Amino acid sequence: MPSRPSSVLLLTIGATLVVALAGIVALGVSAGVHPAHIAIISWLILAYGISGLIAWRLRPASRLGPLMVLAGAGALVGALSWIGGDGVAHTVGQAVDVLPLVLFVHVFLTYPSGRLRGRPERLIVVTGWVAALGGQLAAMLLGGLQPHRMTVLDRPGLAVAVYNAELAVVSAVALAGVVLLVVRRRTSGRPLRRSLSLLVDSFAVGLVMIAVLLVVGVLGGPAFPVVQRISLALLGVAPIAFLAGLLQARLARSAVGDLVVALRGDPADLRTPIALALRDPSLDLLYWLPRFGTWADQQGRRVTPPADPARITPIDDEGSPLAALVHDPALRDEPALLAAVTAAAAIALRTGRLQAQLRANLEELRGSRARVVAAEQRERQRLERDLHDGAQQRLVALSLSLGVLQTRLGADPEAAALLTEARTEIAVSLAELRDLARGLHPAVVSDHGLAVAVESLAARAPVPVRLTVDLPGRVGEAIEVAAYYVVCESLANIGKHAQATAATVEVSRTGDDLVVEVVDDGVGGADTERGTGLRGLADRVEALDGMLRVWTPSGGGTRVRADLPCG
Repeated sequence: MPSRPSSVLLLTIGATLVVALAGIVALGVSAGVHPAHIAIISWLILAYGISGLIAWRLRPASRLGPLMVLAGAGALVGALSWIGGDGVAHTVGQAVDVLPLVLFVHVFLTYPSGRLRGRPERLIVVTGWVAALGGQLAAMLLGGLQPHRMTVLDRPGLAVAVYNAELAVVSAVALAGVVLLVVRRRTSGRPLRRSLSLLVDSFAVGLVMIAVLLVVGVLGGPAFPVVQRISLALLGVAPIAFLAGLLQARLARSAVGDLVVALRGDPADLRTPIALALRDPSLDLLYWLPRFGTWADQQGRRVTPPADPARITPIDDEGSPLAALVHDPALRDEPALLAAVTAAAAIALRTGRLQAQLRANLEELRGSRARVVAAEQRERQRLERDLHDGAQQRLVALSLSLGVLQTRLGADPEAAALLTEARTEIAVSLAELRDLARGLHPAVVSDHGLAVAVESLAARAPVPVRLTVDLPGRVGEAIEVAAYYVVCESLANIGKHAQATAATVEVSRTGDDLVVEVVDDGVGGADTERGTGLRGLADRVEALDGMLRVWTPSGGGTRVRADLPCG
């Protein structure tokens, strides 16, 4: 990284610029130059010169500061044409009269690094330099732009044509710069930071004013002085906007203290205070999760960082990736601010990463639990089908065969009694198998819906049940099966433990939730920790992002409520 220029060097350049400007102003006044023109040129020289010196000091890695100083110096040298006569100073001023406009184009197109990045920029700037210097010298050599001492061929008509062609080319260069800025805007999007957006817009306005100035210069006419002054005055806005952005960035570093205070409060949202400190509303905060080998946002969701390295600033924790800031690419031009903010945020980000890790673990746990419940349900469905299509059908066939055999045996009472007993045992076995199959998977839910399934449970309940079902339609099968098991397990517990005389079952749709509530008038005191039934119900409900709550005061009955999202 280039070393920061010494204060002595910058002060010397600045003092030289001011002193030279004072001399030029004095010469302009003595030569009768219009005061407004003197003021505007002085404004341009000081705006570019001083802003360039400040930028050079604050951002030594960028060439934009020295380039802005050069643009101001170019305008200063061009003002030498105010000196009367055909002396060397006047001749030099005439030779570089158009060059400052090309330097302004050079500044605008190379922001923020001060370097020509691609072929379009190089073509535009080189064309402008060649036209501004070569065309001006050619016109002077042909006897144009008098007085001076450079005339070689006295061809004033050709000199005027060359000069007009020079102005036309430089005007085209300025318009090409506008097109390039527009293309950049369309490809990279509008700058996300307001100060940067205003700065780029001022560049575009400056290029348009250069083109207008030169076109009017070619056409001539009494309006040229007014257009010239307005255009030059507006050209001085761009370096002031740039300087304001620099000072704003400088002040932003003082806001790091406010960031430290905000982060000490352990905010739930780390992104907001960091975005405020960086003045970047587009900022995103990513965490590196070593366990999963991926990046995650603050909610623990996996994300893919952008491919543009200018948008990412990594934050390390003793050499290991900790987090990353995804920000406006323009922040790369404020490395000191980025470094201060990332250093201040590092400790809080460690806590934030732990929270993101916990959320990611929770998401993984939820997904795992849901997969386990789904796999269990599929296995239950398979077993239910196997029992229904296999063992139950064979027992039914066996019972029918025994009935036929009993008919053929005729009057043998002993054989008839044995066959009747066997058929009774088969019937009991069939009932037990049906109950087992129903417990494995309630096929009635899949076939007829939750309302019918709950009615069948209430009809077989060990105590009288007052049933209320208010469902406008079907919901997801997983939700209906979970609700069925809540009712089924609750009624089974009432029959086994509650010593109840009655129960109430209510199933309803409330907003985006399916609400299932089972209440009994028994002795209460149900063990919600040791019993596997209620714990299994809770797992099944929570796997669907629902909630199971149990109220079981001793002597006051038990109330089970499940809220299952079904929206």
